[in-house]
Amino acid sequence: MDRILDKVDNPAHLKKLTHVELQKLAVEIRELIIETVAKNGGHLASNLGTVELTIALHYCLSMPDDVILWDVGHQAYTHKILTGRKERFSTLRQPGGVSGFPDIDESPVYDYFTVGHSSTSISWALGLACARDLINVGRRKIAVVIGDASLANGMAFEALNHTGHMNKDLIVVLNDNELSISRSIGALSKYLNRMVTSPVYNRIRHDVEKLLKRVPWFGFRTLRAAKRLESALKNLLVPGMLFEELGFRYFGPISGQDIPSMISTFQSVAELDEPVLVHLLTKKGKGYEHAENFPSKFHSAGKFEVESGEMKCAGGQTYTEVFSNKMLELGKKNEKIIAITAAMPGGTGLEEFGEKFPKRFFDTGIAEEHAVGFAAGLARGGFKPVVAIYSTFLQRSFDQIIHDVCLQKLPVIFALDRAGIVSDDGPTHNGVFDIAYLRLIPNIVVMAPSNKEEFERMLTLAVSLKPPCAIRYPKDCVPELPVEAKTESLIPIGKSRVVLRGKDIAVFALGSMVAPALQAAEILVRKGIYLEVIDSRFAKPLDEEMIKEKALNFKLIVTVEDGVISGGFGSAVCEYLHNNVTNPPQVKILGLPDEFLKHGKRDKLLAQLGLSPNGIADSIRKLK
Repeated sequence: MDRILDKVDNPAHLKKLTHVELQKLAVEIRELIIETVAKNGGHLASNLGTVELTIALHYCLSMPDDVILWDVGHQAYTHKILTGRKERFSTLRQPGGVSGFPDIDESPVYDYFTVGHSSTSISWALGLACARDLINVGRRKIAVVIGDASLANGMAFEALNHTGHMNKDLIVVLNDNELSISRSIGALSKYLNRMVTSPVYNRIRHDVEKLLKRVPWFGFRTLRAAKRLESALKNLLVPGMLFEELGFRYFGPISGQDIPSMISTFQSVAELDEPVLVHLLTKKGKGYEHAENFPSKFHSAGKFEVESGEMKCAGGQTYTEVFSNKMLELGKKNEKIIAITAAMPGGTGLEEFGEKFPKRFFDTGIAEEHAVGFAAGLARGGFKPVVAIYSTFLQRSFDQIIHDVCLQKLPVIFALDRAGIVSDDGPTHNGVFDIAYLRLIPNIVVMAPSNKEEFERMLTLAVSLKPPCAIRYPKDCVPELPVEAKTESLIPIGKSRVVLRGKDIAVFALGSMVAPALQAAEILVRKGIYLEVIDSRFAKPLDEEMIKEKALNFKLIVTVEDGVISGGFGSAVCEYLHNNVTNPPQVKILGLPDEFLKHGKRDKLLAQLGLSPNGIADSIRKLK
């Protein structure tokens, strides 16, 4: 039997299908998404929940003349399939293949922005709406799809407030997969939606307002009374008064899996020329039992068996697991330790801490700025807050780190998971800027562990420190280094350690780059080149004594880091040598280039960028 999906190559083809065919199309798209993510990994639960929503929205709007913006973008797989990327969808998250997020380079016509962080969409949409009106391009409709978690972020609320104030023609689709509503309230909401989205109702409403305003004094009093009555009824019957007060016409909630109802609503609200919020109730993981039952597990899934739902896991303990276990150990010993995360308890490894110490665990939701400010308050109140946030998302808290924490010299601990290159998720998720943006802030200590033992010692040190500190570590397995680590219980602040003695070139490696630097040394021994490898441990403060010692004994120093070279660890070493050493040696900085890196496997990207063992060895051999 021919698939309906085979007939759909762009959004215009949807308009030729019946509602029954659209529902069958949703089933076929869902099957394609499950099959592809099972092989490649990806964001499954969120995409399965928005299949019908996406079909209905594309059916009612006319892309590319109209615009659809996807907040975060991890729910846009159906959008990609419907906008010319169906045949390439099997390459999802593969090197050179379809990105897991909207990508302007991949499709400038349908993906208006490259996106991977939350709560940006309404601000972008308002900017596009103002641009539309300034150049007078007609009634281009601009729609935003934003989740209930993203809507809680301050940036989204700021944008809602501004949009309502400006009264711009904009459609915000609230994809709510957390709330539930009873059958009776749902039926009433459907009735109210049919009434308030009716063109006849809106025309009469507008005409009555004009008529009442013409009647001096009495007219305005009557109009105010009518509006109070309307507000009272909506406040009683419809859970949307917050949005109405912000200046949005609110419609919903309705089922985000009911294509006919959504089409009816979208077609009606598209006729309005004011800010509109459509509240849809969806189910994460819809249509795949394992994802419905365990939506968090299948939020960002690795490869899995479709029938059983079992993940295909690589062996080895990860840095996140080491962090999780050590936090439990430290939490038992010290009741002042508080764990904070911003909507990522599972991803950061804090779920067990939350279960064991529920009163000392806080999930702020997608509110990284607030999480850091909140931690500052806890620290000022005498506690030791550990803020576990992915490196790329901590960027959003830059001012709070400076003003709320470091200026105040508060003992907040930042655990930066996913530092460096992150496999498969691309430029929005790579945590490559943290060394550079943290190094410039006074009063902070910045560390990077090279293995399990060093990570555990750094966490122990962090809890003992009075100044704020950050520990950065990758989404990767901890390596088994061929050199026995020192056994000091507490690492001295700003002190590195020599892990391999050599006579030709001094290599200062930071964090996850220590292991490949040691492997590069093994390769170069066969070429008669002997490296001295230093586990730098600290990006701030630097081990100035060690750097100066090696500068006096080696004619060449190489630094290796998995962050951007601009303003990074190697730059710090060069700055110190330039200002403190007469006739400093030649320095070669190995790190990441000044560009946004596309998605791909971490090890493959590191190899392409010269940060694999062979790449490091090749760079050093050319210098020698």
